[in-house]
Amino acid sequence: MTRTTLEQNKALVLEAFDTLFNRRDYSAATRFWSDHYIQHSAHIAPGRDGLFNLVRSAPSTLKYENQLTVAEGDYVIAHGRFSGHGRPAAWVAADIVRVEDGRLAEHWDVLQDEATETQSQSGLPMFGDRFPDLR
Repeated sequence: MTRTTLEQNKALVLEAFDTLFNRRDYSAATRFWSDHYIQHSAHIAPGRDGLFNLVRSAPSTLKYENQLTVAEGDYVIAHGRFSGHGRPAAWVAADIVRVEDGRLAEHWDVLQDEATETQSQSGLPMFGDRFPDLR
């Protein structure tokens, strides 16, 4: 696997996430997700339709921000924040995506509510270099 392919896979995942979660362009998003997409997340119904329907049901304020993306072989891990989903705290996520034939083929995630400064035992933010603004 060449470095170019790793960088292309990272760019693919970030463009796919922006298309679906931020722009909510479902038609364009079908280009990124495989017809045979496998969803391992316990809170999302199976397949590409399960994911798209979850996003459709989310508030229009849903937003994805990425902080770090790492690629190894056919896998991309995106460390990001999902906010505006209608819950008290944003989610900080590690999304693990397997890329096959230039499309997102499989997905796992680890989600955690974002801690405030008073909740953080380490005194460090979970995402970025500052704590969430709760105003």
